[in-house]
Amino acid sequence: MRRPGRVRCEAGGRTASGVETGHPMDRQAVATTTLAPDATRRTAGACATGAPQHAGAAMPTRRGPAASLGRAGGTARVGRRISDLDPYRIALCVPTSGTAGLWGASSLACARLAVEEWNRDGGLRGREVRIHVIDASDESPDVEADLAGLVEDSGVDAIVGMHTSSVRERIGERGPRVPFVYTPLYEGGPLASHVCAIGETPGMQLMPALDWMLERWRLGRWFLVGNDYLWPRRTHALARRRLLERGCEVVGDAFVPLGRCDPDRLVDAIRASGAQAVLMSLVGQDAIDFGRAFSDSGLAQRVPRLGCAVEENGLLAMGADSSEGLFVASGYFAGLPTDRNGAFRERYWTRFGDRAPVLNALGQSTYEGVAFLRGLLDGGRNADGSVRFDSVRGTRWRSNERKSTPVYLAAAEGLGFGIVQTFPAA
Repeated sequence: MRRPGRVRCEAGGRTASGVETGHPMDRQAVATTTLAPDATRRTAGACATGAPQHAGAAMPTRRGPAASLGRAGGTARVGRRISDLDPYRIALCVPTSGTAGLWGASSLACARLAVEEWNRDGGLRGREVRIHVIDASDESPDVEADLAGLVEDSGVDAIVGMHTSSVRERIGERGPRVPFVYTPLYEGGPLASHVCAIGETPGMQLMPALDWMLERWRLGRWFLVGNDYLWPRRTHALARRRLLERGCEVVGDAFVPLGRCDPDRLVDAIRASGAQAVLMSLVGQDAIDFGRAFSDSGLAQRVPRLGCAVEENGLLAMGADSSEGLFVASGYFAGLPTDRNGAFRERYWTRFGDRAPVLNALGQSTYEGVAFLRGLLDGGRNADGSVRFDSVRGTRWRSNERKSTPVYLAAAEGLGFGIVQTFPAA
């Protein structure tokens, strides 16, 4: 198989967008900007290991949601000194075990970096900001109990969550009614009034990439495979509608429980269906296992996959031999050649060193979440009404229904991603 021509780009450069028509598996048909994988910055075996320590949890007075929301208002300027006031406590809900546990280390590191930068600028009007980590894996039965215990022991002023939408619903229904910033891509739709969702919805992330692929390649028969919870089901419903509108056929639609994926059975079903392309909404270890089995089957050489939640950790775990024919749509890649990301990466590596967890879209979203919360509490707004915050991605958020961010379609190249197309923020 011929390797694609690469357009190398240093930080701050432009992505390549010129593409010739053909089949996606003819790798010469795709011009890419090669993003150097973060693995080159660390010793072998350092991916997703050694989760950084998080801020310690003190136990002063408990505060209820109403008091927390009241203190969040105002537009006073942040001071430069941390006072003896009670700390501002953030419950950081991220999976540290289970199927999605590989996201934990990078999520903790990125959130910690954002909190440390906030505190260096004086915290929340003189109050130290602290994070308290909750294991928000789908397999954990104790997410709600852990949050309730944290409220009882220390009080919680806000939640920053990077986890599946099923866990988000559990927290939203039974968790404290405090500002809740939900950071990853999600399915869209109405959310509780105290939840601010800053991640991409399928209309922002998937549809432009799907349309782009359909316009360039004759991929008329699609098989959809995902985990069995809210985000993949809504994503597949939207994708099915779009594919049918474009004259395509959906030859299969499979959902598997988290952590119980039988990749060989899925591969057999895809082969039997005669699918020409696969839309993949599997997450974490399930996506890794499926990627390996798909490659081992030989289908990867002729059936492209479009992934919705595959990131650098998953790609490294799959291995270079399993990346052929894999395309991913996302609002962030670790090697994005933008000035904002270059500056962020420098701060990240300076803080955590060569064995830092691999940067990726899901982990980096917790930095966005803490920075968004900071901007929300400061009360500043841009001219378009969006919350003023330091977004590495260039996200503009006015409400859950009115937000925008650039999205990128990338092709996996060994252990890295190469940008195929950029979709500017709407």
